[in-house]
Amino acid sequence: MIENRQFLTPEESADVDAALLTSPEKFLTRLTISSLRLLKIIAEDTGVTLEELTHKQVIQWLEKDSQLRREQGIEAAVLKW
Repeated sequence: MIENRQFLTPEESADVDAALLTSPEKFLTRLTISSLRLLKIIAEDTGVTLEELTHKQVIQWLEKDSQLRREQGIEAAVLKW
């Protein structure tokens, strides 16, 4: 089972809240930080560097994570949605 990973820490969230950005910009900033963290996990799980990671590898990884969630439950997946 994969450990419960946090994609945006409370400190990071507070920093985004304090930024001089509009609400949509803050949402995009949170999404970008979380996406970077997820891409690092995908690269590590795939055995490549972040720079070498391809869109096809991202798709395959997301398919695998989705399948894990369907077959073994949400706790077996990395993404908990």
